[in-house]
Amino acid sequence: MRVLIDECVDRRVKKHLAGQDAWTVQEMGWKGKKNGELLKEMVRNNFEVFLTIDKGFRHQQNIKAAGVAVVLMKVRKNTLRELLPLMPAVNAALTGIKPGDVVEIGPLSTTGP
Repeated sequence: MRVLIDECVDRRVKKHLAGQDAWTVQEMGWKGKKNGELLKEMVRNNFEVFLTIDKGFRHQQNIKAAGVAVVLMKVRKNTLRELLPLMPAVNAALTGIKPGDVVEIGPLSTTGP
């Protein structure tokens, strides 16, 4: 699966995407592009999944029409410490995700500050 990691996601999660062809927005030279532009670049470059923490992405873009999928990691802070516990669920989601799907993954507990 070809996965694009949003620039707002700690890029170190890339090494925790088991068996995926993963690239960061920065590696692709697309840093600073707006979400609509990123979506077009994803399609042109055969990316299948967008990995993000941007909660508004699914509402700002027509994911189904673009033919890509989105995995939204729901975290309070963009830190590796918060992202890493979600990676097993992210990898599991990638095994069955289909174009147009938006999968939200977050911690089991939302208690705390």
